[in-house]
Amino acid sequence: MTNRTIKQLVSGMPTQDGAGVSLTRIIGQRVLPNLDPFLMLDFFGSDKPDEYIAGFPPHPHRGFQTVTYMLKGRMRHRDSVGNEGIIEDGGIQWMNTGKGIIHEEMPQQTDGLLKGFQLWVNLPAKDKLSEPGYQDIQPDEVTTVTVGQGITAKVLAGELNGVSGPVNTARVKPLFVDLHWQANGMATVPVPAGHSAFIYCYEGALQVSNETVAGGKLAVLNDGDEVELATGESGKAILVAAAPIGEPVVQYGPFVMNTQAEIHQAISDYQQGKLTD
Repeated sequence: MTNRTIKQLVSGMPTQDGAGVSLTRIIGQRVLPNLDPFLMLDFFGSDKPDEYIAGFPPHPHRGFQTVTYMLKGRMRHRDSVGNEGIIEDGGIQWMNTGKGIIHEEMPQQTDGLLKGFQLWVNLPAKDKLSEPGYQDIQPDEVTTVTVGQGITAKVLAGELNGVSGPVNTARVKPLFVDLHWQANGMATVPVPAGHSAFIYCYEGALQVSNETVAGGKLAVLNDGDEVELATGESGKAILVAAAPIGEPVVQYGPFVMNTQAEIHQAISDYQQGKLTD
């Protein structure tokens, strides 16, 4: 077995998106524009309503998949295909934008903590104009497994220790787990060789192959088929991995295609009301 070490440590950049939602952009910024097939990773967490209440009003997408994982709070999804649902604490929304979708994500609370992640996952060229799809996954559909001494993992997507996550996207098959640990934990977690992989620590800190990943840091991992984790105090992190697509990425805001001509077509389709046709 080959142990994965840390290739790069990245700090998130504060920004705003939607109608002024405050968030931290970790993938999709200058020092880490993407990590094939991952296009963007945002972390949002605030108990100040002014920083999230305006939400993400209707906006278009084409050519990739979005994952919204709620740690705390309630967010409603509604889209042009007719899907609607509310994501709550521990719930996941997995959306295939495919050939085109217009959707909104709006907080369903006027006070309290709203906290979670949004991850953008690219699609291969053959699937960029696929039919849009949507999964609304409730917290009780997510299984937690023990991965080592004092460390557990909520398996959101992919497979870990014989447990499969509820996300069943057929096109891109990532591993997405939410790690929780107590003090003095230790674990060796399998990660498929050849897959792009990262760990983002959102509470506490942990050791990844004897190197510290502090809270608010993302560790891009070198190749290998397992990663060794050790912890001091209690904390939490997400571990995400997937096979790279290896195709050109041309992005213009909410559209991600393979060529500039395809981007122009997406913009034209949206302007003419044909994006979802």
